[in-house]
Amino acid sequence: MKGTRGERLSGEFQKEISSVISSKLRNDFPELSAIISVTSADVAPDLKSAKIYISIFDTNKERAAESFEIIKQNSGFIRHELSKVMHIRTVPELRFHLDESMEYGAKIDKILNDIDVKDDE
Repeated sequence: MKGTRGERLSGEFQKEISSVISSKLRNDFPELSAIISVTSADVAPDLKSAKIYISIFDTNKERAAESFEIIKQNSGFIRHELSKVMHIRTVPELRFHLDESMEYGAKIDKILNDIDVKDDE
């Protein structure tokens, strides 16, 4: 969603979803990974749907995948909790996507460091 209102709503969704995941969802599911962050929220102009990008950092890939599935399965609960705090007529349907940009960036850094080490030798 573009424009000042869209950016403001996206930022507010990002903050509130992060709050719901870190408090209420973590209380119900203690097996969630330690570091879960909402990297961005893209709300449709008609407020019918929103793409929520989640970054999960965990050394155990299986646990990270399980945490993402828990978040996806509880999208209705998260939407319900948002309806309590957001003062808008309709809360959009939430579609969660895994944001792997952090892992990709770490991979590129490792490759660049390996190239730099080879040049020093």
